[in-house]
Order: sequence, then structure tokens, then C-alpha cells
Amino acid sequence: MSERGISRREFAKAAVAIGGASALAACMDRGGDETTTVDVSQGPDDLSSMPTRQHAWDDVMATDDHGNTLNARHHVLLYLDYAGDGTATDDDRTTVEDALQSLEHAYERSNEGLVFTIGYSRAYFERYDAELDEAVALPRPEPLADFEDPDPDEPDALVHLASDHARVVLEAEEALRGNREQANERSMDATLSGVFEITDRRTGFIGDGLPAEHDDVDGIPEGEVDEDAPLYMGFKSGFEKNQASEERVTIQSGPFEGGTTQHVSKIRLHLDQWYEQDDRYQRVGKMFCPAHAENGTVEGVGENLGTDSGMDECPAHVEDDAREMGFVGHSQKNAAARDEDDSPLILRRDFDSTDDGQAGVHFLALQREIGDFVATRDAMNGTDAAEAGGVGTRHNNGILQYMTVLRRGNYLLPPRERRSLPRPA
Repeated sequence: MSERGISRREFAKAAVAIGGASALAACMDRGGDETTTVDVSQGPDDLSSMPTRQHAWDDVMATDDHGNTLNARHHVLLYLDYAGDGTATDDDRTTVEDALQSLEHAYERSNEGLVFTIGYSRAYFERYDAELDEAVALPRPEPLADFEDPDPDEPDALVHLASDHARVVLEAEEALRGNREQANERSMDATLSGVFEITDRRTGFIGDGLPAEHDDVDGIPEGEVDEDAPLYMGFKSGFEKNQASEERVTIQSGPFEGGTTQHVSKIRLHLDQWYEQDDRYQRVGKMFCPAHAENGTVEGVGENLGTDSGMDECPAHVEDDAREMGFVGHSQKNAAARDEDDSPLILRRDFDSTDDGQAGVHFLALQREIGDFVATRDAMNGTDAAEAGGVGTRHNNGILQYMTVLRRGNYLLPPRERRSLPRPA
């Protein structure tokens, strides 16, 4: 708290985390707050220009000075179970599509308005007597390292709402729940109420200054996060050349051509040692690679790196760095997970969180198939580094020791025309 009270950004983040009609009302009543009362343009009356890909966000999102796509600042994840018995009805499909199209009419499709997706788990598709693997490989979530024991997330569906404005994600959520008749002053033609039951709600944020303003939770020492950092660990992410393109993560054939798969992990952060025992040299080395620490490559939060974290030579030295330096880098390991065209395999759209009063990350990744995420996670595990000696299975092995994976979930994001309670084929 300051003499003027809670800051605009802190107020917005807190409102999203709390959720509900009261938080939305507080946002809309907070006078003079450009973060929460900004006018948002409505979407088009004619939706025929909407892209086939639900995940085609990049063209309508803000970019930084180097051209890197920026994630929206505020996020809500709604975990849903189908309320009916057995398979979905055509009437329910129509209702869901009308609700989603209502949001598209209500908000400009951009970070200044609203972007969203809806995805489905294997549990949903198993309602049908069909071989899902013939359409798309969608395995059940499972541990991806010997030291993990996450709980599986297997709701029928997952809605992801994102905007730069807290008021937008709150209002869109309340409209989908059936608690508001209008969204952005446009009437809702339908809601998800009665078709889906909400089983969980998770929230988060990303962007310069937001983590530093929200360090009053367990898992992070107050006052240590750089005021310019977009994420709790103090460094920039999402460099264009370290991300798969939307084309690379898009399913190329079959009934869900034009869609993608989505993995979401709920991760708890343990950053006391990161900030109170590790120095700047160690943090840079463990996040990027030892060579970056030795050469002073990273300035501040990493804005000077432009569009590329500079991992060209680092992956080849993982085992040597483990033995000689006593630590290896997170980005150094992940850079090994690339395809035959030297493209990264996943497109990250993750964000930080204070859910449950704990510093955390909702790691959201898009990829053509879940196997691409598994391959990336295998690289992150750094098994070769641990076997070389000098680092442990988690200790000094990138950033593994600073996080615990609590939950994992895998989802199919169908193309837009099939997004509402799809059949397997």
C-alpha cells in the first residue's frame, strides 16, 4: 500500500485473481483507472474474417521494440465438465458456439480487446466410441521426470481468456458463466451455463512490473524482483527465434487440421534461494548458459538480446559445463529440442500466478502434438548433464530446483469451425 492506496496494476491483478461479480464491479467503478475502465472496441458483426486457427493470436498482439510478440497481461483459465450424460447434443453445440461468437462480437480480437481458446481433453473424447489416436495423439497427462508427481488435470474442456485489461477477462468470464446479460455493452446470445459446469478457475499475469508488484506471496522474497521484469524469475522470455511459429505448431492434416494441441502445467516456484543465495552471475548462468554469465551477455532482464537468447553454441557444451562450471543453463538445455529445420517445437504462452497465495507459473505451451512438448521437457530435464557429473538431477541443473509441478493437462484445440463440443472425426 502507498499513500495513494493500491496501484492500478496491483488492483487489476488482484481483481482477476479474486474473480466474480464483485471484483468486476470494483474494476468498473474504480474511477480514473485507465487499466480497468479503458474503452474497448467491439468485434465485427460479420465473423467470416475470423481465422481458422483458434491459436492464431500473433498477428493481433502487441510487440516489443525488437518485434517479439508480447503475451496479454491478464489471464483466466476455466476448467469445465460437460453437464450432460454421454456425448454432446447438437443443441448444446449450438449453445456453446453462440456463446463463443457472442464474445467475438463483443470484443475486438486483440490484446487490447480479448483473445481466447477452448480445448478438450482425452476424457472428453472418450465419451465417444472412436479411436481418438487416429484423429490426433492426445495422451493422458503423466509425470515427465522421475522427480515429478503431478496430479492429472482431466476436465472435459478448458477455456483460456486473455487481455491486457483486467476488466475484459473478468467481464467475459462472468458473461460466459451466465452472470451478465451483456459483454462490453453487447447482449450475449447464449452462455455456457447449463452446458458446462466449472470445476476449477486459475488466473495469472505477465508483463513488465507486474511480478515485482505481486511479490507478497509465499515462494518469493519481497523486493527482490527487478521492477522491469515480466516474470518472477527476473528475465524476459518469448524471444521470437526461440519460439515455434504458429504454423509449426498447427496440425497439418486429418479432422482437426488447422488446430493444435495445448499443454498446461501448474507449477509452484521456490525462489528464496534464487534471489537470496544465488548471485546475478549464477542466475544468468542457470537461466541462459554459463557462457552468458562469463561474458556478461545479458543486461538487466535481457532486453538487449533482441529476438534471440543466443544459444547457438551453448547446447554443445552442456556436459562440459556440468563438469567444469558446476551448473548448466535452462535455455542451453532446451535449445537442443528442435526439428530437422532447426525450429523450436513449442510456442510458449505461459504466465505467472499468485493462485493459492503462492508464487507460481501456469506453463501453457502449444505444439503440433503433445510429443513435441514431451521432447522439450526431456531436454529440460538435463539427464545428460546429470550423468556427466558436476550437477544433480535437479540441483544446479538449469532451474529445475526452483520449481515443483503440481498439475499437468493435455488438450486439443480444434480449428474454430469445430471448437464447440466436437466429435472425434
